[in-house]
Amino acid sequence: MTAAMPARRSRSASALLVALSLLALAIGAAARPVPASAAGPPECRYDDVMTEHTAYSQWRMTLLDTIFKVSSSYKPGNLVSVDQANIAGSGKVRRMVINDLAALADAARAAGNPIRVVSAHRSYSQQSALYQREVRKFGVQQARLQVARPGHSEHQLGTTLDFGSAGTSSKPWSSDWGKTAAGSWLKKNGWKFGFVMSYPKGKKSLTCYKYEPWHWRYVGREMAADMHGTGLTLRQYLWQQFH
Repeated sequence: MTAAMPARRSRSASALLVALSLLALAIGAAARPVPASAAGPPECRYDDVMTEHTAYSQWRMTLLDTIFKVSSSYKPGNLVSVDQANIAGSGKVRRMVINDLAALADAARAAGNPIRVVSAHRSYSQQSALYQREVRKFGVQQARLQVARPGHSEHQLGTTLDFGSAGTSSKPWSSDWGKTAAGSWLKKNGWKFGFVMSYPKGKKSLTCYKYEPWHWRYVGREMAADMHGTGLTLRQYLWQQFH
């Protein structure tokens, strides 16, 4: 009996060491961050969390949705009229968008599908007024699906535009603008000029907003081409690449 006791103690010590080793491995695995490519953005909800990349120079990386926002004071200082891009419509965008916007407008005209700018940069206060107007007309639940709350709109970045067909005064959201000649052309070619559709069709659970074929955000040609190749939505891409 006394001879068996050391053997039992030895086995118990070994089992304890194994258990401690497994616990250490589990803790280590939990402490390691999940690779960005392995995790998607949070499920859609309405919140007011300051987005991670808020510097004006981080305009490509800034994620805005129903959760993440920028402050009311966020306003780029290098805004210029879209007139400088020789495109119909009005509004302002950041200066560095102009060259590719002009190239996009030229290509659309050459293809026989001229486009115009319906809306461009909107300040926090302008977005607030627009949102409140929608709330009065449709109620909070419906308004949230149609218009971003102030601070959550990509238009505040100064790199986002709503497009429509040139030569008409009809609003692109009055019907499925994506099925028009201009809308179809833009869907196929916008990324070649650095623009991506923020809220594509059938992706509401991923983008948190309904389909908006007129809403395009400038991210630059290199990033737009890379995103186009992945097939991800802009929200997914920004989360995986920069979160």
